[in-house]
Amino acid sequence: MAVMVKPHDEREFYVVHPLFDEPEEKCDPDKLGPMKMTRSVKYSLGALRLYLILMVILAFYRVLSMAGLF
Repeated sequence: MAVMVKPHDEREFYVVHPLFDEPEEKCDPDKLGPMKMTRSVKYSLGALRLYLILMVILAFYRVLSMAGLF
């Protein structure tokens, strides 16, 4: 049975540590427009917001019930 052996890749990579690299130009967030969101992203973020609000309400209810107010 013949086996093909791939030739060794002779590429070399020069690695630069981020502390020694030249700083890159940053984007100004004030010049960027609002982000485009799809309908599914809006629904997902809305569901996450409702979930977080519900969890905060449940936490306050638990604290108040442990305090003997309910």
